[in-house]
Amino acid sequence: MKLSPTWLREFVAPKVDDRKLADDLTLAGIAVEGIGGEGEAMVFEMEITTNRPDAMNHYGVAREASAIYSLPLQWISPKLPAAHGATEFRIEIEDTTGCARYTGRILRGVTIGSSPQPMVQRLASVDQRAINNAADASNYTLWEMGHPTHAFDLDLLEGGKIVVRRARDGETLKTLDGIERKLTRDDLVIADANKPVALAGVMGGFDSMITQQTKNILIESAWFDPVTVRKMAKRHGMHTDASHRFERGADYGATPLACDRVAELILAAGGGELEGGLIDTIARPRQPLHITLRRAEVTRILGEQLGDGEIINIISRLGFALTLEDYGWSVQVPSWRLDIEREIDLIEELARLHGYDKFENRLPSYIGSVIELPDAAKDAKLRTSLLALGYDETISLTFISRQDSAKFSPAAAVELANPLSEEASVMRTSMIPSMLNMLAYNLNRGADNVRLFEAGNIFERDGEKVAECKRICLGATGNALAPNLDQAGRPLNFFYLKGDLENLFAAFDLPELRYAADAASYYNPGHSARVIIGKGEAEVVLAQFGQIHPAVAAARKLRQEVFVAELDLDLLYRHSLRQPRYSALPRYPAVERDFSFVFEETVKFEDMNSAVKKLRLAELRSFIPAEIFRGGNIPAGKYSVLLRATFQSSERTLREEEVAQWSAQMIQALEGLGGTLRSA
Repeated sequence: MKLSPTWLREFVAPKVDDRKLADDLTLAGIAVEGIGGEGEAMVFEMEITTNRPDAMNHYGVAREASAIYSLPLQWISPKLPAAHGATEFRIEIEDTTGCARYTGRILRGVTIGSSPQPMVQRLASVDQRAINNAADASNYTLWEMGHPTHAFDLDLLEGGKIVVRRARDGETLKTLDGIERKLTRDDLVIADANKPVALAGVMGGFDSMITQQTKNILIESAWFDPVTVRKMAKRHGMHTDASHRFERGADYGATPLACDRVAELILAAGGGELEGGLIDTIARPRQPLHITLRRAEVTRILGEQLGDGEIINIISRLGFALTLEDYGWSVQVPSWRLDIEREIDLIEELARLHGYDKFENRLPSYIGSVIELPDAAKDAKLRTSLLALGYDETISLTFISRQDSAKFSPAAAVELANPLSEEASVMRTSMIPSMLNMLAYNLNRGADNVRLFEAGNIFERDGEKVAECKRICLGATGNALAPNLDQAGRPLNFFYLKGDLENLFAAFDLPELRYAADAASYYNPGHSARVIIGKGEAEVVLAQFGQIHPAVAAARKLRQEVFVAELDLDLLYRHSLRQPRYSALPRYPAVERDFSFVFEETVKFEDMNSAVKKLRLAELRSFIPAEIFRGGNIPAGKYSVLLRATFQSSERTLREEEVAQWSAQMIQALEGLGGTLRSA
C-alpha cells in the first residue's frame, strides 16, 4: 500500500528527511519497500504484515515514528459543533457474534459536492479517486486512521432504524459496484426495517448510496468479526479496502472516533448540522488485556539490560498504559494492538524499537552437543552426486491437483480443507507432477537443456491415517552433450538417465539390484524401467524412471522429450553407504574371452548375469555385454549379443586350460537359457 510521508508528518515531526524516515521505519519492522516521487509528491510503498492492521494507515505509522524518535504524537481530535435536538434513529444488533459494536451519527442539511482540493490531492497520492465530499470523507478517514466507515442516504433507509443481522434466504442486495448479489444465511448484512442496505464490512448498497440529491446522512462505524467478513468476501468474490482491514482485525475502540472524524470532514466541506448525540450500540463489551512485563525477563530474553526510562518511553508511546509493580509493570494493551497477547510480544516491541542493530553480536549460550540426523550423510551423498552430475536442486509446493494424483500414483490422496485452488487441492502422492511443471516452466522460457532434482515428502492416506514418505525426483531434458565445433550434440536418452541412477546406487550396498521393463503407464514403453532390489518375498521396487509417455507430455504441452525418475528414499536409506576399500593393483595379467550368442528377445542380460554368478568363479572379475546386433541373418524375435568376460588372479598367472574350463562352464550356463553359441 502507498502512504504519504507528508501526511505522516501531520501527526509527528521527525527531524530527518523522508528517505532516512523510510530506513528507520523499515529497521523497526514497518517495511518501506520502495519510494516514489519527490518532495510533496513522495510516497512510500509499504509492506505491512497481516498481523499489523493498526499500521495500515498514516496515523498508525506515525505512532511508530513517535516511538522510534521519542517525539510527541498529535492526536486525532475531531471538533464538532453542538448538536441540535435529539435523534430517534435506532441501531439494533441481532447478530452479536458477527457485530460487537455499531456506532452512528446523523447529519442533516448537507450539500453534496466536490471535496476540497487538499483532500483530493491527499487521496490521489495514495491512488484513491475522489467521488464526492461524503464518500471522500469516509475514504480519507480510512487512510488517515485505518478504520472503515460508510455514509448512507438517511432518507432512503426505511423504518427509522438500522438492524445488523444475518441475511434471509432469497434476499438480494445490489452493491455499490452495480452487481445484484444473492444472499444466504451465512451473510452478515446491515439492513433497515425492511431490506438489506449493505454487506457488513465489505461494501455498501447501491440503493442507499450518497447522491447529489442527498441532504441527510447516517454515518456508520462498526466492529465486525474478521472470520465472518473473510468468508463473505471470499464467497462473493470481493476484496475491498474495508474488507482488507476487517479481515485482519479492526480496532474495537475506534468506532466513535472514526464516526466523529467523518462527520467533521463532511460538515467542513458540505455544511449542515448534527442531529442528537452519538448512537453507540455495544453488543459485546471488550475488556482490555493486561500483561505482566518483568524486568528480569526483558534482560534474559534480550541479553542486556534496558533502563526503566527507555522501557516506559517505548511502551507508552506505542499507546500502552503501564502500572508500576515490584517485578516491573502491568501493561494494558490498547484496543488496536490485536497482535500483542503475551509478555514475549511486549519484549519484541522493546527489541525492535530499541534497535536490533544496537544489541551486541554474540552467540546464545548452549549446553549440549550437535546431533547429526540419522540420514544426514546419505542425504549429503545424494545431493553432492547429483550436483556433480549437472543437476540443479529445486523446491516446489507439496500440493497437486486431484487429476495428477490419480494419474501418477495409485495411493489415496489427502484432501485439503481449504485449498489454494483446484490445481493445488490435495497433498502430493507423487513428485513427478511438480517436476514436470518445473521442466515446462524452464522450457517455456527458452532453457532447452535442463536437469533438476527435488528431495521431499509425499503423503498417502490409509483410512484415517496419513503416511509421510521420503522421495527424490530427477528430471532432465535436452542435450546430454552440447554441440560444438568438434562434435554434434547428443540428445539425452534413457541410457543417460540410467547411468545417472547407477552412479547414485553405486554409493549404497544394495542387494540383488536389477531392472525390469514394466514401468508405470505414464512412462513410454521400451524407454523406461523399474529398479528392483531383493528377491522373493523381500523384493521391492526402489525406483521407476524413463521417458514420459508422448501422450502425457503432449497433454502438459512439453515440446521435447522429457525424462524423469522417482526414487523411494525410505527404501534406499535402509541400506548403508558403501565404504571405500583399497586393494592393490594386481601383479598378474588379466585374460579376456568373448562369447557371441543368439538369444530370444525375452532373455535379458540380467538373466545371463545371474546364470554366470551362480557358477561362483572366483577369478571372474567382470562380465559385460560388449555389442548387440539385430537383423541380417539373425532370425526375427532374436538378437545377437557379444559377451565379454575378464579373468584375473591376484596370486599367479592363469593357465590356458583353467580359462578354457571356466569358459566352458559359462557357455553351458548360457546355453541353459536357450542361447546358441555363434563363436567364442
